[in-house]
Formats: sequence, C-alpha cells, structure tokens
Amino acid sequence: MLLHKNCTILFQGDSITDAGRTGSPDPATNLGTGYPNIIANWLNAAHPDWNLNFVNRGISGDRTLEMSARWEKDCLDIKPDVLSVLIGINDTWRRYDWGVATSTEDYYDRLTAMLRSAKEANPDMKILLIEPFLLESSADKSKFREDLDPKIQACRKAARELADAFLPMDGIFAAACVYREPAFWSADGVHPLPAGHALIAQKWIDLALA
Repeated sequence: MLLHKNCTILFQGDSITDAGRTGSPDPATNLGTGYPNIIANWLNAAHPDWNLNFVNRGISGDRTLEMSARWEKDCLDIKPDVLSVLIGINDTWRRYDWGVATSTEDYYDRLTAMLRSAKEANPDMKILLIEPFLLESSADKSKFREDLDPKIQACRKAARELADAFLPMDGIFAAACVYREPAFWSADGVHPLPAGHALIAQKWIDLALA
C-alpha cells in the first residue's frame, strides 16, 4: 500500500489536476474541484485516523517544460511521501493550437528527470504515475492520437523504470466508453466531467490502497 499514517500526498499536473485550484482565493491550500479533491475527501472520510495531508500543485496549461521549471518549488521543497503525476496532454495539444511541438524524446527525458530527482531527494517516497489520456468525443481531437500515443508509450516506459504504481487512464477511459459515450466522461475529450474525475479518483484510490 502506498499510503501510511501522517503522510503527505502531492498531486502534480496540468488543468486536469488543477481543476480550478489556481483561480480560487487560496490556491496554496485549495485542492480544486477535480479528482484530487474527491480522493482527499473520500480517504479522509474513510480513514480519519490516518491524518493524511493533501497538496495540489497542478497548473492549467502546463507541459513537461513548465512543470520542470517549477519542480523544485512545487515538488522537492514540499517533500511529499506520495507523489501523483499526470502530465502530457498539453505536450501534444500545443502542437495543434500553437504550432509548438514537443518530441516524444523530450517528453520522456523531462518526465524521467523530474521523477528521478524526486526519488533522489527522498528515496522512500512513492510515485504514482498516471498516463495522459484522450477521449475521442470531438472530431478535432482525433488527430491528437498520432502525437499522443507515442507519449503514452513513453509514460509507460517511465513508469516501469521509476514509478511504484501506474494508472493506465487512457485504457481505463477507453473501456469506460464501451458503456457510456465519450462525451459522458469529457465534453472536449481532454477535461473530465464530474463522472470522469470520479472515475480517475476511484481507480487512484483502488491502486493506492492495493
């Protein structure tokens, strides 16, 4: 099991993790409205005696480039016991809206450098890595696959090398779309709706408590 009493859990990522946190009056303590908030509330209700501390430092729009630039302040200085990371969709998206591409190699190198530095700072820290995902609920996002799929494979490789637990959310959402249409989980294919955030939270908790 990844969690233990009195541990600090840090969520890192982009807008999916941010989920309104940075626009709140107190972003330093706010968990946003997405899966980090659901996870924290569920675990605190189920295990109040564990005295868990949850921190969210996801920032909307971040790629691995921006995350790596703030890594010391927003990860290493926090000294988490459990580090949860979901990053990668903007490394793909910026190719199509800004014309700024991130190679799969650069994505992998930045991701592994961040995870490795976290492990070096605290060898006892546990890493839970979530793969980036895409639900093809809108036609304009389908073209993302040619860029995103290699990055998902790179994330899986990073997980084999450095993570203590891995959440294959692209595959999990694909399976979920057999039962409900993609738009039920995400209106734009990237940002989860409440049911989508709840699905991430459910699978995260199952994995963390296994």
